[in-house]
Amino acid sequence: MASSQDQLSSRTRHEWLANLNTEYRPAKNYRRTSIIGTIGPKTNSVEKINMLRKAGLNIVRMNFSHGSYEYHQSVVDNAKEAERTQEGRPLAVALDTKGPEIRTGNTVNDDDIPIAAGAELNITTDEKYATACDDKNMYVDYKNITKVIEKGRIVYVDDGVLSFEVLEIVDEKTLRVRCLNNGKISSKKGVNLPKTDIDLPALSEKDQKDLRFGVKNKVDMVFASFIRRGSDIRHIRQVLGEDGKQIQIIAKIENQQGVNNFDEILKETDGVMVARGDLGIEIPPAQVFIAQKMMITKCNLAGKPAICATQMLESMTYNPRPTRAEVSDVGNAVLDGADCVMLSGETAKGNYPKEAVTMMHETCLLAEVAIPYVSQFDEMRSLAARPVGTTESCAMAAVSASLEQNAGAILVLTISGSTARLVSKYRPVCPILMVTRNPIASRYSHLYRGVYPFHFPEEKPDFTKADWQEDVDGRIKWGIAQAIKLGILSKGDTVVCVQGWRGGAGHTNTLRIVPAEDDLGLRRK
Repeated sequence: MASSQDQLSSRTRHEWLANLNTEYRPAKNYRRTSIIGTIGPKTNSVEKINMLRKAGLNIVRMNFSHGSYEYHQSVVDNAKEAERTQEGRPLAVALDTKGPEIRTGNTVNDDDIPIAAGAELNITTDEKYATACDDKNMYVDYKNITKVIEKGRIVYVDDGVLSFEVLEIVDEKTLRVRCLNNGKISSKKGVNLPKTDIDLPALSEKDQKDLRFGVKNKVDMVFASFIRRGSDIRHIRQVLGEDGKQIQIIAKIENQQGVNNFDEILKETDGVMVARGDLGIEIPPAQVFIAQKMMITKCNLAGKPAICATQMLESMTYNPRPTRAEVSDVGNAVLDGADCVMLSGETAKGNYPKEAVTMMHETCLLAEVAIPYVSQFDEMRSLAARPVGTTESCAMAAVSASLEQNAGAILVLTISGSTARLVSKYRPVCPILMVTRNPIASRYSHLYRGVYPFHFPEEKPDFTKADWQEDVDGRIKWGIAQAIKLGILSKGDTVVCVQGWRGGAGHTNTLRIVPAEDDLGLRRK
C-alpha cells in the first residue's frame, strides 16, 4: 500500500490523481473495503463458503425474498462451521428482509397474457380478480392504491417490464390505465409506484417472523428492505427486542420516499445500503448516480457504514470476466466512500462465484490506491461538528498521529466497535486493527472500512486480582501478532494504540505509540 509519506507528498486530490501509476500494486494485500456475498444453491456449503473467504469474502448474506427457514438455517450453520473449521478472521452473517411489497394477482390458469402498447384496462383491488387477472382487469394486493396515486402517474410491473399510465381513478377499488409497451401480464409480479408515497407497514408479518428467526440464530446484521422513514428503524428495533439489541440495522434505500427522508433515517439506523435495483425503477436511472453519491457522503460524514449493492458484477453470473463498465462501477463506489460492496446473483446462483469475489477484491484493492487520504482526512476533520466528543477526538488524533509517524497500523481496544468505527470515519492510510472480547462486534465491524476485527479469545479477568494494564498490554501484543501473521503489518512498524483509561465501554481517551515488537518497546536496555 502507498505509505503515509507517499500521501503527504501530494496534499491535494489533483496532485495525487495526476501521479497515479497504472502498474502500481500495493506491497501488502491490505484491502479496506469489505465484500458481502449472497449465499445461494451454488455456494451453500462449508467448503464453498471457505473458498469464498479465501478469495476475500467478509460477510455472508441470506436473501429472505427466497428460500425456506430450513434452507436459511443451513446457510447459518454452514457459515458458522466454515468460520470454526478454517483459520481466519471472523465471518459475519446478514439477514436481508423481503420487506413490504405490492404484487399482482394470478392470471387465469397462471397463463401469460399478451398485451399491446396503447391497450386500456383496469388495475383493481377487487378480490374477485385476485385469481382471475386478464387483459381487462389486473388485480394488485395494495388496497390503498387508489388513495395514494394520482392521474398521470406511472405503474411499473415486473421490474418495469410492463409500464402503465394512470388515466383515471374510477372508484375506491379501480384505476383506469393505458399500457405503454408491449408485454405479457403474468402471475404474482412485483409492482412499483414511482413518485408515489405508499403507506404500507415497515414490516410485513413474514418480515417479523424472519427477524425472530435472525435473533434466534444470532445473526450479526439485518438489511432492512424498503425503509421509508426513521420510524421504520425504531419499529425494527422493537421487534428485535432485548435479545437482538446488538444486531446492526442497515437501512436499504429503495424508493423516492426513502431518499426524501434520508436524513431522519440516517439518524436512526446503524448503516445504509444503496440498493440500486428497486431504486432504479422508483426513480429515473440517471438520478440513481446522484442519490448514491449523496447518501454515501452523508454516511461518511456521520461516521456510519455505507454499502453499495446491485448488479455490481452482474455479467459474471454466467461469464468468467466482467464488463469494463462493471469494474469501473465497483471502483467508483469505492471512490465515492462505500465501506462495503455487495454481490448478489454472482455468488448465489452464478457459475463463477470464486472469480467474482476475486475480481471484487482486486478492483477494491486498486481503487483504494486512487484515494487521496490526506486531503480526505483534512476535509473530514474540518467538517466535524464542534465540540467533538472524547472518543471521536481520540479517533481523529490517532489518524493524525498515524500520518505523521508513517504508522503501520492503528490498533483499537474496544467492546462495541464504536471507537474503531470512528477511526474508520477519518480514513487512515494504514489498517485499523480492532481487538475485542465481544464476538458479535468482531463480526459486524466488517461493516467499517479499513477495520480488521479480531476476537480476543481470553475471558475478561477479575481486575481486583489481576493487573488491568497487563491485560491491556497482552491484548495489544496479541493484536499485533495477529496482524503480522495476516501479513498486513511488519515487525518493527510503528503502531498507534487507542485504549481507555479503565475497563468498560465509553472510556476511550488514551493514545499510545509503540513498535510492533514482542515487548512493545517496554524492555529496558
